[in-house]
Amino acid sequence: QVQLVESGGGLVQPGGSLRLSCAASGIIVNIYTVAWYRQAPGKQRELVATITGSDSSNYADSVKGRFTISRDNAKNTVYLQMNSLKPEDTAVYYCNAKRYYTVSLTTPDYWGQGTQVTVSS
Repeated sequence: QVQLVESGGGLVQPGGSLRLSCAASGIIVNIYTVAWYRQAPGKQRELVATITGSDSSNYADSVKGRFTISRDNAKNTVYLQMNSLKPEDTAVYYCNAKRYYTVSLTTPDYWGQGTQVTVSS
């Protein structure tokens, strides 16, 4: 059974930092593409950052230069370091994992339960 458990969310002032964690069980994260998504109230879920099994990472334009996605294979955990946080970063952040056997052949999407990030003074 696959489980993704996010942690590290909370309330932070603008300009502050948080590090989110996505602890995985039932899969090996270094052979999966793991992504962080976020969803603000009344908005669609949006992709924030991804990291592939080959350590290639990509970011949404809105977080480039401020957020960093990384992976600890020994802990089977993926992180999202968020710096210079802005009020518009406020959202529930979700971890997602998917394995790509080919471009069109993949495992199902696995999701965590989400962790709330609130940026406010």
